Amino acid sequence: MNVNAAIAAVAALAGLCTGVIAMLAFRWSEREQAKPTRSSLHTDAVLPPGVDTVLSVLRSSAVVLDEADAVVKASSAAYALGLVRGGKLAVEPMLAMARDTRRDGEIRQIELDLPRRGTGRGGDALAVSARVAPLGSRLVLLLVEDLTEARRIEAVRRDFVANVSHELKTPVGALSLLSEAVMDASDDPEAVTRFAGRMQVEATRLTSLVQELIDLSRVQNDDPLEDAEPVRVDELVAEAIDRCRHQAGTKQITMATGGTADLHVWGNRGQLAAALGNLVENAVNYSPARTRVGIAARRIPATGGDLIEVAVTDQGIGISEKDRERVFERFYRVDPARSRQTGGTGLGLAIVKHVAASHGGEVTVWSAEGQGSTFTLRLPEAGAARDRDRSRSRTRESSESYETGADLDGEEHGRPYETFTNEPLSAPEVLP
Repeated sequence: MNVNAAIAAVAALAGLCTGVIAMLAFRWSEREQAKPTRSSLHTDAVLPPGVDTVLSVLRSSAVVLDEADAVVKASSAAYALGLVRGGKLAVEPMLAMARDTRRDGEIRQIELDLPRRGTGRGGDALAVSARVAPLGSRLVLLLVEDLTEARRIEAVRRDFVANVSHELKTPVGALSLLSEAVMDASDDPEAVTRFAGRMQVEATRLTSLVQELIDLSRVQNDDPLEDAEPVRVDELVAEAIDRCRHQAGTKQITMATGGTADLHVWGNRGQLAAALGNLVENAVNYSPARTRVGIAARRIPATGGDLIEVAVTDQGIGISEKDRERVFERFYRVDPARSRQTGGTGLGLAIVKHVAASHGGEVTVWSAEGQGSTFTLRLPEAGAARDRDRSRSRTRESSESYETGADLDGEEHGRPYETFTNEPLSAPEVLP
């Protein structure tokens, strides 16, 4: 009995100790939870009221630093750009600028080129503009704008202006020299006739360049679907052939057409005719004499609606692999000397690319040196494209924003023109 009483007393004492320890632990936990944490100090207590909300809606990358250079608040864009790592500002020039601003209260701004996150290559640099300003008495606000795309667009614009200036200067300079030659040879009728002919050639080249600049500007700025209509593909092909009839006849080039009949696309007739005409004209200009240029069309299935595919194939000099990726750039020429002989301006394929994109399609090229080239223009079929255009118009009226373009699937392997051999070409038209 005494033993049982002793055991009971020990158990009671152990229970009492456990209860006391549990009570102390609970009180200590409550005390610790009541203490302000580092994050709560930095976000709720330190940031002025409303600043957190404002920073969350800014398009710029935002970083707030405290007096110890620790990051109090950073937007997701700042992390994406790699500005903040491990709770610290990772860009030393920005950190130095923030310290200077904290010291004297001056607002500072700087432009920097930063390596992209995960790379150290100069070609992947990000161009940013950083602006630092004091935020309250202890904090510093850093706003960073990504200028990479703006810099790229500016470089394209600068190159375009330089190229236009050069292209315009060549025929204008030639006209000036030829006019002087005509004046000096006023007593030689044969020389005057020869120089006058050259002047006509240069004047025609200048006119073509100015017109293509106007066309390029129009297809870039206008919405071709505002005046869209169903357009017969065979009519576009006929117009393109008629446009090049004289050039093809001079070189005895055979023009062959074929593929599926009675196809329609939806868009601006003038722009579509100009695009296909440029492709056929290029094929004729870059083809040797007594060869063939083929134009064929077909319907191909695609997600979101069928596409109309028009292929223009020549037996010309072909395009090297390094040039193939650049042929759609403005003023780019595979063979500058040959372009001068044929009167090319280097804008034709750029116009084709913009027309295709603005109509929800694309243009691609297959080529092999010495074997010729095939340029393929893919556009949405009239019915599906019209429905999408009307849907976009309704969306634009209600929300002032919409998406354009069709989902183009598939890639042809080998010479694309061979895909049209399932339906024979019509009898070749040999131009006199």
